[in-house]
Amino acid sequence: MSTAVVVGGGPNGLAAAVLLARENVRVTVIEAADEVGGGARSGEAILPGLLHDHCSAVHPMAVGSSFLTGLDLGRYGLEWRWPDIDCVHPLDDGTAGVLYRSVAATAAGLGGADGARWRRLLEEPVASYDELAEDIMGPLLRLPHHPLRLARFGIPALLPATVLARAFATRQARALWGGVAAHAFRPLHHPLSSSIGLGILTAGHRHGWAVAAGGSGAITRALATLLTDLGGTVETGVRIRSYSQLPPADVTLYDLAPGAVAGILGDRLPPSVVRAYRRFRHGPGAFKVDFAVQGGVPWTAEAARRAGTVHLGGTFAEVAAGEREINAGRLPERPFVLVGQQYLADPQRSVGDIHPVWTYAHVPHGYTGDATEAITDRIEGFAPGFRDRIVGRAVRTTSAFAAYNPNYVGGDIMTGAKTVPQLVFGPRPTLDPYYTGLPGHYLCSAATPPGPGAHGMCGVHAARAALRHMAR
Repeated sequence: MSTAVVVGGGPNGLAAAVLLARENVRVTVIEAADEVGGGARSGEAILPGLLHDHCSAVHPMAVGSSFLTGLDLGRYGLEWRWPDIDCVHPLDDGTAGVLYRSVAATAAGLGGADGARWRRLLEEPVASYDELAEDIMGPLLRLPHHPLRLARFGIPALLPATVLARAFATRQARALWGGVAAHAFRPLHHPLSSSIGLGILTAGHRHGWAVAAGGSGAITRALATLLTDLGGTVETGVRIRSYSQLPPADVTLYDLAPGAVAGILGDRLPPSVVRAYRRFRHGPGAFKVDFAVQGGVPWTAEAARRAGTVHLGGTFAEVAAGEREINAGRLPERPFVLVGQQYLADPQRSVGDIHPVWTYAHVPHGYTGDATEAITDRIEGFAPGFRDRIVGRAVRTTSAFAAYNPNYVGGDIMTGAKTVPQLVFGPRPTLDPYYTGLPGHYLCSAATPPGPGAHGMCGVHAARAALRHMAR
């Protein structure tokens, strides 16, 4: 029987392990933390019974993942839930851009010419998303399965987000687009800065901005349980630092940042790969504050009270200016803040009238300051009286993020800056971003295409490459 070792038990590592185990490979997952999950873990951060997601929280890419949906993870406790409204981007005047799961409903809310433009931009890619995902949820440099559909999606995706924003006439539509585009943590005037935002919007309009019932940890617990049912094993609390610690196996996969893989494999890798992995660029950081809030957030914009996600960035111009600042190493006076209200779709996360509110701000890489008050002020500005409702908070700095998950170097929860080369190629220029250059060793983390999220597709593609190696 063939054997495999997967170093790192995040969603990608577990997805790779499950795929290999389903092909009758004996798999061992080795995880440094005391529990598997990587960025998809949950727990009681403030009060007993009050459930917070540690990092990954809302899953438009995972709920429709072709791999995950084919596993029937409902048998292992995974249940998806959806809020009434996917996302709201409020403005200072009390109005807001509102994102519904339906393209038509979103367009109707935007109204007029902007509604028509939203439909022209997204209606066709959303209708064909399940086929389109075969191409956009994998390496970009390969023959596409659906070339015409990919071209229809890819042409606007190549544009800077600032250019695409000019298609919209109203402040609300431009801000709504900018808030989603800002998920890339990149300057919005750069080429390809529209790609991640369009990917999120297309997947979300097709499958919704879902949350996992009981917290994001339910995703990785389900994968780990399925793996054990398939005969795989999981070892936690074991950190692999050197090649000598690796058990013998036919293939080894790494759900790690490229620098960590270079540290483990060292000069066994080709020199060009070592250089590329050690030069791999990490992006800006996240500074996270979890709040326990009595009665929920008193948003001025009514739609925000029903939204699973709220983006606090002001106008499109303010969002773009903030992303330029953090990429230049400076914290804006009013940083871009994401607010998660997962309890609206999943009430079991709350304790009575006290609700978990998940937030983080975009901050410079390795930011050493305290953004707690900046985040609190940002929410207070759009929800007067918020401060008075706070009954507890828990803070995770950029260094704490890196300690929680070593892939998050400098607080970079994207596992790498999504520059054009790294978005297209991954850690190094190659047609096979998963192969490390050392036979039998593969990279499967979010540093590889298609990038971050609990969808598991980085692990799936790496595992398929490993299976091809074993077949040879």
